[in-house]
This record gives sequence, structure tokens and C-alpha cells, in this order.
Amino acid sequence: MRTFPLRIGTPDGLLFEGEAERVICRSITGDLAVLAGHCNFCTALGMGEAHVVMPDGTRRSAACIGGMLSMMNGTCRLLATTWEWKEDIDEARAQAAKKRAEEMLAKGGLSDKEYKIAEAKLQRALVRLNVK
Repeated sequence: MRTFPLRIGTPDGLLFEGEAERVICRSITGDLAVLAGHCNFCTALGMGEAHVVMPDGTRRSAACIGGMLSMMNGTCRLLATTWEWKEDIDEARAQAAKKRAEEMLAKGGLSDKEYKIAEAKLQRALVRLNVK
């Protein structure tokens, strides 16, 4: 299958630069896959699991928490707010974050802002824990 240049970065720096066969991630309007030859495209990213299929067919999984993806003139650039490769996810830390968020939501009495923050923290922890 054909490949295309891919760059993945976060505000902390460049995480990946190389060829890819496919990128699959969640945009704010749903899941999407980018292949070689994709038309020029730009979208905001949502929160969810992402995958990069390498030229040899291996698949790398990651937790992606927001950002932007663009495919321009055959090159894909993905700038994520947070991008954690599966092997870099600290499961104990994610479990602790999940527990804290669930406790905050369970205790009640939260303002709308506090509730939305706790809900987002829970979702973020769940994304990390569910990366396959």
C-alpha cells in the first residue's frame, strides 16, 4: 500500500516523523482515517484512541486528547494537545485519575464548571485505559 509523510507533535515537541500507511483518529465530528492521496483537509481532533499503521503493516496505538490534523499536498501533520503512545501510558496513574474523577462526581455539590472538569478528567483517564 502507498505511504505518506506524517508528523505528530505536541506543545512539548515532535513525537513522530516518518512514513505512514494510515492514520486513524477521532475528530470532533467522528472517527476518520487518512490514507495516501487524501484530499487537502483540516479538522479539529476530539478525545479518543488513535492508530498509526506503519509501512510494514505494524500498528501503533495512542491516546489522543484534542488538537488539529491537516493533510496538505500529501503530507499529514497532527498537532495534539496530548498524545501518548500505548507503551508510554502509566496505567496506575490513569487508574488513580479515574478514581479521583469518579469520587468528585459521586460526592455531588459541584458547580457546572467543576462538574465539566471532573467529567473531562474521567473521559481522559478512560481513553488512556482503553488504548489497545
